[in-house]
Amino acid sequence: MAPELPFWKTVPLERMTRAQWESLCDGCGRCCLHKLRDADTEELHHTDVACRLLDRATARCTDYANRRARVPDCVRLTPKRLAGMDWLPPTCAYRLLAEGRDLPEWHPLRSGDPESVVRAGVSVRGRTVAEREAGALEDHITTWPGDWPRRAGPRPLPGSLTEETAP
Repeated sequence: MAPELPFWKTVPLERMTRAQWESLCDGCGRCCLHKLRDADTEELHHTDVACRLLDRATARCTDYANRRARVPDCVRLTPKRLAGMDWLPPTCAYRLLAEGRDLPEWHPLRSGDPESVVRAGVSVRGRTVAEREAGALEDHITTWPGDWPRRAGPRPLPGSLTEETAP
C-alpha cells in the first residue's frame, strides 16, 4: 500500500480547511515587513522594517486574531487574493503551492520542527528594525526579503507537486 500523501499535495488551496490553510504559514515573518512600490514604475522594494505587531524575537504576530483591526492595511491572505500578491516572498508556501511547487524540506510541515525555518535562513528573526524606530522606510530598502536564501537549498521546481502524485 502506498503511503498517504500530505494534504498540500492532494487538496487544492481553495478547498483547504482553515486549519490546513493556516498550517501552511511557516512563520518566517517576511510578509510582515514593510514594502514600498514605486508610483511611476510599479517596482516593488522590500525593507527590513517590521510591522508594529511583529515580535521581532520570534517572527510571530503578537495579535494575529485582531491584526486587521489594529493594522488596517494588514492583508488577509485568501486563495482568491493570492494571484494578485506579487509581494509575497519566494519562500512563501502559499505562493509555492499556487505555482505548482512543493513545500521545501525546511518547511515545518515537512521537517516537523518550526526552528527549521530559522536554520534555513528564511526567518526574519533578528534581522529587522522596529517600525517605530525606523524613520524613513526608504532608508531601509534591502533585497534579502525577496530572495531565496542559499541555506534554504534549491527552490522546488514547478510541477513538483504533480510529479510525485502521478501514477
